[in-house]
Amino acid sequence: MGFLDIPGLGKAHFHEYGIGNKPMLAFHGYGMTGKQFHVLEQSVLQQYHVYGFDHFFHGESKLSGWAEQQIVDGMPRNMVRQYVEQWFAVYGRQRFSVMGYSIGANIALILLEEYADLIDAIILMAPDGLAVHKGFNLMLHKPVGRFLFRNICKSKWLAPSLLKNALKAGFIDQSLYTIAYNEVDTEQKRQDVYYTLNLIRMLKPDISKVASLINQHKINCTLIFGRDDKLFPKSAAMPFISMLDNADVHELPLGHWLVIKQLDEYLVNLPR
Repeated sequence: MGFLDIPGLGKAHFHEYGIGNKPMLAFHGYGMTGKQFHVLEQSVLQQYHVYGFDHFFHGESKLSGWAEQQIVDGMPRNMVRQYVEQWFAVYGRQRFSVMGYSIGANIALILLEEYADLIDAIILMAPDGLAVHKGFNLMLHKPVGRFLFRNICKSKWLAPSLLKNALKAGFIDQSLYTIAYNEVDTEQKRQDVYYTLNLIRMLKPDISKVASLINQHKINCTLIFGRDDKLFPKSAAMPFISMLDNADVHELPLGHWLVIKQLDEYLVNLPR
């Protein structure tokens, strides 16, 4: 593990694991760290040497000198290039692959836009970024939604209450409720939710461009969804999937909580 000093941003911490010799830059989901993909030891980690980055406000990654208003305005997407440029500075310019789960998929997709000629494969699990999510779009880009999101995160009771009502209404399932509730049950956690989602709110890939580049450069593309995922289901990604020439698409009998041992067992047993 180590750190990359990203100009104008801060120190991005990463974890290294996997016995494969092909480098892969990986970006985890909310509330996790760059170690999240360690569970894929019999499948992905046999082929790749993973550099798993901690998102800011997660793990040991630290923003440097950012005021709250800068965070709320969002990280400019051109800064995403610096993850790779600084990684090149340490390890040399070379071909690599990318992997992303949930909100981490946005960064993986933007890197594909920027470095398609150097990318061998992309693996996305329950990915954000393939379609506009109405809830996230409201609370991160619409004035009323942004106002509500800020006040919900400042309140001691609003966030837990809204999650309970969302569960009762069937908008989220029990597993997603448990994950989300554990991330809003303290003031610090609510602040981290607010800062994390605002920091990355401008990091939206151009899906048509991504699909075109995957086809043009014949990048191996693996998409994995949970059949019971109410957050980022396969159905929302179908317009993107339809633009791909040869995507490897899988749907497992799981919810959004997808990066688990069962996924590793599924992937290792796929026909070669």
